[in-house]
Amino acid sequence: MLANSSSRVSMRSLKAHAVRRSVKGARSSPRVAAAATTPSGADSKTGIKMMRKGVKEAADENILTPRFYTTDFEEMEELFGGEWNSQLNKEEMEAVLKEFQQDYNQRHFVRNDTFRAAADKIEGPARKIFVEFLERSCTAEFSGFLLYKELGRRLKKINPVVAEVFTLMSRDEARHAGFLNKALSDFDLALDLGFLTKNRKYTFFKPKFIFYATYLSEKIGYWRYISIYRHLQRNPDCQLYPMFEYFENWCQDESRHGDFFSALLKAQPQFLNTWESKLWCRFFCLSVYVTMYLNDHQRSAFYESVGLQTTEFNQHVIVETNKTTARIFPAVLDVENPEFFERCDKMVELNKQLSAIGASDAPDFVKSLQKLPILAGFASHLLALFFMAPVEAGSLDMESTTPAASASF
Repeated sequence: MLANSSSRVSMRSLKAHAVRRSVKGARSSPRVAAAATTPSGADSKTGIKMMRKGVKEAADENILTPRFYTTDFEEMEELFGGEWNSQLNKEEMEAVLKEFQQDYNQRHFVRNDTFRAAADKIEGPARKIFVEFLERSCTAEFSGFLLYKELGRRLKKINPVVAEVFTLMSRDEARHAGFLNKALSDFDLALDLGFLTKNRKYTFFKPKFIFYATYLSEKIGYWRYISIYRHLQRNPDCQLYPMFEYFENWCQDESRHGDFFSALLKAQPQFLNTWESKLWCRFFCLSVYVTMYLNDHQRSAFYESVGLQTTEFNQHVIVETNKTTARIFPAVLDVENPEFFERCDKMVELNKQLSAIGASDAPDFVKSLQKLPILAGFASHLLALFFMAPVEAGSLDMESTTPAASASF
C-alpha cells in the first residue's frame, strides 16, 4: 500500500470496523454450507475453487479486477474542514442529504422464491460465468462500502452533512453487496467479505483522484444497470435471473452517488479548470473505459447469455457515460471518433494473446519474453488514445446528470 502512516492507521480501524459490522447477507446460509465439493476442494457444478465449504476463494487480483481503495484521510479532513467547507453550497448539500435520507430503495431489495429456482436452471459454462459476474459486482460494491463508511466516520465532527451523506452512500453499497452475496448463495456459494476486508490489497489514491474515479465508476455503473434493465424489459425471454429486474431502481442509487461527487468537484474549481485537471480527467476516463471494455470482452459469454452483444453494449455504455461526464469534467475523450473503439478492439485481441500465454505450460521466463511485445502494443494504443484530440467540456453550472438512455438500449 502506498498510503502514509496516518492512512495505514486509518485502514486498520476501517478493517476492524468492517469485520464487526459486515453487510447483511455476507455470511453463508445453511443452504450454502451444504454445497457439494469435489475431493480437490472445488465446487462440483462449476469447478470453482473453494476456501471452505460453501465459501469460494476470491478471484486472483490483477490489473483488471475490482480494487479496494484508501486515501489520505487527513488531507480529506483538511479539505472538508477548511476552505472547501466554506465553498460548498450549503443549500445544495442539505438537499442532497435529504434525498439520501428518503432511502427510496429501503424496501426494494426483497427477494422471492424465483431467485433460487432460476439459479437451478442455469447450468454448465453459463453457471460459472454468472458466478463470476456476481463475485465481481459484489466485490466492487463492497469496496465502495468500505471507503464511504470510513469517510463518513472520519468527517463526522468536521463536516456533519457531508459525513452523513458518505455514511448513507455506504448504506446503499452495503445493501447492494449483501444482495449480490445472497444471490451467490442461490448458486451454493458465497464470498467471505470479512476475509476480503482483512486480506485484500488496498490501492492508494489522493483525494482528488478518489473524486474523479468514484464519479466515473458510479456513472458508468448507472449506464450499465439501466442499459441491461431496458434490454431485458424488451426481451423478457433473456431474463435468466430475477436480479436484473431490480436494476431500474438500483441504478438510481449509482446516479445519486455520482451527483454527490459532482457537487463536491464543483466546490473545488481547481479540480476542474486547470490544465493538470484536464489531463487527469482524460486519464481516468481512459482507465475506466478501457478496463470495462477489456473485462467485459473477457466475459462475452455472460452478456450473450442475456441476449446482449458485448461490443455494442460496451460502446453504448461508454458513449453515454462520456456524455454524462462531459457535463462536469473539463475535458473528456473523443469516444465517438472511430479510432477510439478501433484501438479498443485491438487491445481486446492483445488481451486474448496475453491470456493464452498465461495459460500455456511454458516456463515463466519464456512467458515474460512472449508478453513483452504485447505489452508494448498495449502501451502504444493507450498512449495514442490519451493523446487523441479531446473534447473540451465541463460546466460548473451542471445540469441533471441522469439523462434518459438512448433508444437502442
